[in-house]
Amino acid sequence: MNILFVAAENGFLEGGKVGGIGDVIRHLPAALAAHNCHVTVVAPSHGFLHRHSGAVKVHAVSFLFRGYPHTAEIYEVRPATKQPAVTHLVIHHPALGAFDSFTGKFNVYTDDPPDRPFFTDAARFALFGSAVCATACSTLLDKIDCIHLHDWHAAFVALLRAFHPDYAELKKIRLIYTIHNLALQGVRPLRGNESALEAWFPELNYDWSQVADPRWPDCFNAMAIGIRLSDAVHTVSPSYAEEIQKPSQKPQFYGGEGLESDLIQARRDGRLFGILNGCDYPPERRARRYQFPDMLDLFRSRAIRWTGVWDTVPTSQFMTYARALELGQRVSSPSILLTSVSRIVEQKVLLLRESGSDGKSGLQGILQALGKNGCYLLLGNGDREYEKFLIEMSSRFNNFLFINGYSEECADALYAGGDLFLMPSSFEPCGLSQMIAMRHGQPCLVHEVGGLKDTVQDGHNGFAFKGDSLQSQVDGLVQTASQAVALKENNPEKWRKICKKAAATRYPWRDSAAQYLEKLYNPVKTTNSSADRLLSDPPRKRRYSGRKKGN
Repeated sequence: MNILFVAAENGFLEGGKVGGIGDVIRHLPAALAAHNCHVTVVAPSHGFLHRHSGAVKVHAVSFLFRGYPHTAEIYEVRPATKQPAVTHLVIHHPALGAFDSFTGKFNVYTDDPPDRPFFTDAARFALFGSAVCATACSTLLDKIDCIHLHDWHAAFVALLRAFHPDYAELKKIRLIYTIHNLALQGVRPLRGNESALEAWFPELNYDWSQVADPRWPDCFNAMAIGIRLSDAVHTVSPSYAEEIQKPSQKPQFYGGEGLESDLIQARRDGRLFGILNGCDYPPERRARRYQFPDMLDLFRSRAIRWTGVWDTVPTSQFMTYARALELGQRVSSPSILLTSVSRIVEQKVLLLRESGSDGKSGLQGILQALGKNGCYLLLGNGDREYEKFLIEMSSRFNNFLFINGYSEECADALYAGGDLFLMPSSFEPCGLSQMIAMRHGQPCLVHEVGGLKDTVQDGHNGFAFKGDSLQSQVDGLVQTASQAVALKENNPEKWRKICKKAAATRYPWRDSAAQYLEKLYNPVKTTNSSADRLLSDPPRKRRYSGRKKGN
């Protein structure tokens, strides 16, 4: 089969990965190639990916955007490490760059202010979708059997395939849509704004009922478009597919985020599938297992590299250096080492900051359970408010070090060198960190949600907690952490068995790829689906005047 992957990220290209999408795009195409598929991955240049040393311009395409003709350049990036039967393309257009004037660098995503959600990125990815459709209809690619879209950024391809007359031939190609994170949906106005559907595609004869957000009907929802207009909808774990069919009751439960009705309909149509992401298990990869003092030396050296010169050291990074030095002088080998590698955002660390029934934060309860001879090392960056909380906790507690930044070498050291890996995510579509830690024989302590529920079994290859309220979840986190610490101290034989089972747990990409072929790429289409009905009926362009959502 010839499969076209469309995504905002490509983790196989240096600088092309931000989160889980990049990890999937890095590994899944090669796994599909092992099943006799050819995969072409196409991503935006973001203003820099087309400048890779292995990039060669191979084509150019023309398309309409904002009512005017545009031309984009297509580059094939040929990395030093080749993937047989996998082609990596990037589309370059000046409007696809996301330049950060503060850092002087191009980014994959733009951080728009809260009063203008997705203002910049929605326009960027709408143009990208037009260029992808033009590329798919050009002579550059061999006959495509499936187009596979990843998250809301790629959903504009589904929109144009359904409603744009220039791309009608794409309706003959099977369309797959993967939800990596339902919380991000790309909602923008239908009209009346420079970053709106009709501003980008004034020629589009769309069906209002298929593009409107269910909560703000004068807005379109890119995530909803992908769900409604695709032949198959896929989530990255079976449990997440079930959770998102229920209404969200945040902060204790993150479900369908307003799109549960669309997802229930997709399930009824036989179009919704949950397939667990895989993990890479290369036999030659053996991460160095640092002794504790050497690990702290690594963090100190990385803190200096992050800051460059001492007179501009941010407080958080100076804290990394000073606290690592202090820990190294006080502790030579902790009785138990708790580790985390995480984005510092609400999804990942809310339960660390929130209070349990005793009035203490989840993190404080864990640190007290660790005692004087245990340590918790957390690596990551993200939301400033959560970073501030972790920095303050690092200054208050002698057994906690928050390494505020990111380094692959530091992450590898924590994955391979810890005793217990912590992932208290409020929701988790799949999760990769727990698989990596288990790969190294480090059991995980997780919230029993989404992909964490599907990979970690309490008392077998790790530890899991749950709760039906925010407070009970915090209590469950602290109690389970306390039990795990006590188990390692009092029952080393059982602890070793759990570690061995964690190391023996495998979720190879080749197994996931086989399920993709069987459930998603199968050319036999379901009957009477909403996507089929839509593509067989003429579109109706509807007008709706109502409350505007933001700018």
